[in-house]
Amino acid sequence: MVAEFFSSFVSEPFSVFSQSHLIALILFVSAASLLFALRYKIRSDPKIASALRLTLLGILILSETALHIWYVVQGVWDARYTLPLELCSLMLLAAILMLITRSRFLAGIVFFAGIGGALQALITPNLAYDYPHFRFVQFFIAHAAIILSALYMIWIERFRPTWRTIITAMLTLNAIALTVYLLDLLLNANYMFLRGKPDTPSVLDRLGNYPTYILAAELLALGTFTFLYIVFFLIPDMLRRNRN
Repeated sequence: MVAEFFSSFVSEPFSVFSQSHLIALILFVSAASLLFALRYKIRSDPKIASALRLTLLGILILSETALHIWYVVQGVWDARYTLPLELCSLMLLAAILMLITRSRFLAGIVFFAGIGGALQALITPNLAYDYPHFRFVQFFIAHAAIILSALYMIWIERFRPTWRTIITAMLTLNAIALTVYLLDLLLNANYMFLRGKPDTPSVLDRLGNYPTYILAAELLALGTFTFLYIVFFLIPDMLRRNRN
């Protein structure tokens, strides 16, 4: 069982919206809902808040470290495919630095680009292995932790972005994409899917052919960032004003 759990051989291929996928999504939603429900209690106790921050930090570090150990042990590490240059991998690293430094700048990037990218990854995973494989468990824990870390900064640390933060996040995302694209050319790779769509189903399938889908993804990112800002801040502000 242990050998199968860590094997690089795909015995059970992942299927979108399978039972295991839906259970993983339900667990993530439950964790986010619990964080929201307990936000006042956590915020009022610095020890609990610090413990939660360190727990999220530990999960992010361990999940990324375990992934790269698995790549090496299984003999599948390859600079063309396994460097942490996908958007969610970069947002995971940014979330680690954010939790260590409590940086407001990084919080804005992780809130918009991290939640946007990780949420899409959770719904349409670029994943070959189904539960109970290590990669399945690691994938969902890592992406959920990115989102929960951003929500921690919003609900516990009381970080509040502005419209300007959306612009900053978009500019940062484009700077990252340009850098990764140059590395893609150098490595003959396809990180961030800047040179072609993923093999597994994704939202990019509905955005046209190459390179049209990249421009469409820009608009989708801007729309997603705006949607997040409206849902997490403008609507709650409006509801509070109406109650008063």
